[in-house]
Amino acid sequence: LINVIVIALAADFGWSIIKALIERKLGIEAHAVISDEEMPVVDPQQARLRTLLPIIQNILLAVIVVMAVLMMLASVGIQIGPLIAGAGVVGVAVGFGAQTLVKDVISGVFYLLDDAFRVGEYISSGSYRGTVESFSLRSVKLRHHRGPLFTIPFGELGAVQNQSRDWVTDKFNITVGYDTDIDFARKLIKRIGLELAEDPEFKNWVIEPIKMQGVQEFGEYGIVLRVKVTTRPGGAFAMKGRFFLRLRQAFKEQGIELPFPTVHVEGLQSPHGAENAPLQITPELKLAVAQSHTNRRRKKAGTTE
Repeated sequence: LINVIVIALAADFGWSIIKALIERKLGIEAHAVISDEEMPVVDPQQARLRTLLPIIQNILLAVIVVMAVLMMLASVGIQIGPLIAGAGVVGVAVGFGAQTLVKDVISGVFYLLDDAFRVGEYISSGSYRGTVESFSLRSVKLRHHRGPLFTIPFGELGAVQNQSRDWVTDKFNITVGYDTDIDFARKLIKRIGLELAEDPEFKNWVIEPIKMQGVQEFGEYGIVLRVKVTTRPGGAFAMKGRFFLRLRQAFKEQGIELPFPTVHVEGLQSPHGAENAPLQITPELKLAVAQSHTNRRRKKAGTTE
């Protein structure tokens, strides 16, 4: 009995030390960032440790418990050799009956070896997307940007798209009128892109400033220009919003009109002037308005696809 108590106390003491060391390391890594002026960037090595240490902690706990139980049984005179052999047979049987669980665990091991994602990174896989919050031996938890928490078994994860590594290139379109000087618009876009690249709020995010790639197509209401920007992950969204505000103001100052769908209606002339002429809802007018709405819906559907 004394041996059993000693083994239990030793196992508990050993686990307490391991747990304290791992939690201390996790606490240090959680606060350790490289300060790049206003943009904190987590060290990749620290992020990897934050990902692996909780899993290592769970594995060590299982090993300590199993070893302590076997030592206790041996100390009271129970032969553990047959138990280990029997456990092997039971393990094979359980393996056949829990193939999905085994698949999840093995898949998780390979994901971690490949360093496919880390805690805090934004990933997408199939219909799932979100920020990696934690791991277990068989699943990963993703927090969607709208709040829901997905728990996904590693075996169902499949191909993973990691959107938090190295850099991101975002491409978008801007439509200008057919009478717009394209070369002047290109210079205007480039100037605003360079200004944003020097802005203290965005300069640490920018890898390649916003610039025009060329004419994408001749649209229904104007010329579609293709624009792109390359930033560190997470920087393109806010930067695009500021770019659109500045571009709209610059276009307004330079007299460049942004095209929008209109319907030209010819009213009846009146003695008080054409602007006061009564509007007659004719079948032709209804058809023109309906056609305009149809074209807008088709264009929107094509953009979505």
